[in-house]
Formats: sequence, C-alpha cells, structure tokens
Amino acid sequence: MAAIGTTPIEDRVWIVTGANSGIGKATALGLARLGGTVVMACRDAERGGAAQREVVQESKNSKVTLMIVDLASQASIQSFVEEFSQDYRRLDALVNNAGVFTWKRELTPDGLERQFAVNYLAGFLLSHLLLDKLTASSPSRIVNVTSTAGTRATIDFDDLQGEKKYRGYTAYGQSKLAQFLFTAEFARRLEGTGVTVNACHPGVIKTNLGGQDSPAIFRFVRIFFKKPAKGAETPVYLAASPAASSLTGQYFRDRAVHAMPPKAQDRDVARRLYEASLGLAGLKE
Repeated sequence: MAAIGTTPIEDRVWIVTGANSGIGKATALGLARLGGTVVMACRDAERGGAAQREVVQESKNSKVTLMIVDLASQASIQSFVEEFSQDYRRLDALVNNAGVFTWKRELTPDGLERQFAVNYLAGFLLSHLLLDKLTASSPSRIVNVTSTAGTRATIDFDDLQGEKKYRGYTAYGQSKLAQFLFTAEFARRLEGTGVTVNACHPGVIKTNLGGQDSPAIFRFVRIFFKKPAKGAETPVYLAASPAASSLTGQYFRDRAVHAMPPKAQDRDVARRLYEASLGLAGLKE
C-alpha cells in the first residue's frame, strides 16, 4: 500500500484549481492516477464536467469530483470553501493553479483587476480559508503554480490594480511575482504547523492562456511549447511526493529546487504585500 507520511495515499484529498484544461487538468489526472481523491475546482460546469469525466476514464479512479468556483469572486470562493468543508474531512494539498491573462484591464465583481485577483489573490484567500483543514490534516501542502514572468516584474504598491496605467504583460508579471512573494512569506508564517508552501514554474506549456486574442506570432510560437502533461509533473511532485514533504518556501522547476527570484527574496516587500492582501481579501491577521 503506497503512503505519504502516515496516511495511505488512497485516503489523501487534493484540490486543483483551474482543472478543466491545460496544466490543471493534467495535474488532476496525475494525482488521480496515484489513487487518492481529487477535487477539480472549475468555473464552468459544462467544461469542468467534461474534464472530470475524462480524468475519471483515463485514471480509472472514480474518486474525482467536480466543484464549481469562480475565482474572480470572493463570495464564490467563500461558498466553495464552505461546501468543501462540509463534504470532506481532510485536505492534504491545495494546488493553486488557475490563471488568466487579459490584454485589456478588466474588473472582477469585487472591483479588483482580474489578473491580480485570479492569478494571485484567489490562491491567497483559498489558502487562508482552508488553513484550518490543512493544519488538521498535516503534514499537508500548498502548491502555487507560477511563472518566470514574475522574475522580471515589480510590485507597484501605488497602482496594484492598474488604475493609473495598465499593460497586460506587466499586470500578469506582477501577479506572478506576488505568488512568489506569498510563497516565501506564508512559508515563514506557517513554520512549525506541518503545512508547507512551495512555488513552481511548470515550463513553457501549450495552454489556452491568452486565447485567440493573442498576437498571431505568439499563437504560432505556441505550437512548439511542451504539452500540459509535462508541465504537470512538478505540481504533482510537490503535492504528493514523499521527497518534497519537508521542503517549504522553495521554488521548483523540473522537480528540482532553484533559487527564488531576487525580487521574491525581499522580506519587506513580501510582508507589505501580505498585509495589503489581507485587506483586499477581506481577511484579518
């Protein structure tokens, strides 16, 4: 019987956000093949249902469930957590994978810039709201799927929501740097709880990010990107491998530890962003 820590792997429960396509679906499939319970957190019921059926069929694991959540809405996130907490006794790993890219500035129902809200703040909020469940299930894990786009970015505290000036790539990079900073800061704050927090870059993967609105040259280059299954290898490793069970506050590529980007190592910026995010997410310290 395979096991991670002291809990048999078939008793483990994992959440994967943005699991209806791309890296998220591939991650859900990789975890399902291990034999545990996988909760696919998706925004669209039709596409999510199709993805769930595909994962069940390919993994031969019937313990794959679909839960609907709109990560652009904090009310939806709250409802998701309440429903999950009622249905499941434990949570062994939360994989914050969902992401969006928008060329034009868009606002969420909470009045936040969409990329910042979905790519970063949703995972920040989910991680906090599910922390009691994660702590009770420890050793447990939080995995933030980020991007090297964050290594070249800057956190603009004077314009976090892009109200003064908005560029799609700039906003995307900021949201990904925020994930790096959150990973480092939350890992420090959770030290000794049995909950680890790590970030990973899945590689340059062929996904739907950017959609048909992307420039033609970008759509052409994308045909040479790696397939989602390759990109899912590191998130699955961080969520389930015994080798990663005690590592926290780290950045992974190709299932190996790499140095955190220099800007993600600034503790003052990480602390300031964390405190600002508490307010934006409606949380208290």
